[in-house]
Amino acid sequence: MNDSEQELTRRIGLRLRAARHARRLSLAELAELTDGVYSKSRISNYEQGIRRLSVEGAQSLARALGNVSAAYLLCLNEDEATSFTEDELLLLDVFRQVDAPSRRFVLTCAEAVQHQPPPSPAGNRGRASHGD
Repeated sequence: MNDSEQELTRRIGLRLRAARHARRLSLAELAELTDGVYSKSRISNYEQGIRRLSVEGAQSLARALGNVSAAYLLCLNEDEATSFTEDELLLLDVFRQVDAPSRRFVLTCAEAVQHQPPPSPAGNRGRASHGD
């Protein structure tokens, strides 16, 4: 493998690990979700960049994870809209697991926050210094 191929393999592994961590799954738990198709050591090899994940493997693991697509895992779409942080993956995972009223609450909170100006760093320091 050349350097760019090794870098891609490493990035794929990092995305797989981040998606697994966002679901708060151990390697063994993720392996179980694949119905034994992938062992925990094989998944670990993917995460460490030792082995390159295949398209079929990415589809299977994405299905088992439920919080990412195969295209995301394989770094096929570098669009900012499909590049998620661990926190974003966790939020998406929790959102998908809760009932409809809880989803509506989360969306209402997101909409409210979207229209608020960001807090001023100077304002936060000022309040803290007054013992509030």
